[in-house]
Amino acid sequence: QVQLVESGGGLVQPGGSLRLSCAGSGFTLDYYAIGWFRQRPGEEREGLSCISGIDGSTDDEVSLKGRFTISKDNVKNTVYLQMNDLKPEDTGVYYCAAVPLQFRRCHLLARYDYWGQGTQVTVSS
Repeated sequence: QVQLVESGGGLVQPGGSLRLSCAGSGFTLDYYAIGWFRQRPGEEREGLSCISGIDGSTDDEVSLKGRFTISKDNVKNTVYLQMNDLKPEDTGVYYCAAVPLQFRRCHLLARYDYWGQGTQVTVSS
């Protein structure tokens, strides 16, 4: 069955960087879209970025462009989220999710079928 495992979270100081990984099994990344989402304390879950397994095209939350970058490695069936210049308001649980691609491009607002367990990111001095 489809499984997603996030890793790479932790405690980082403001201005620091983290790279989150989402390792997939039970499916082939070539035919899926993978999205990164987060849930900050007291807030609803929000979409950050997604990537198409077919052509690597992305759909990104505009406010995070320039700080967060999504990438993929189809050989490793893994998607990454590079996060730079982290701020305390980036604190939250970060999730990756997968959905079979219907078209070439991914969409952050799509309904994602499979979810990982999440990884905690804490930005604090």
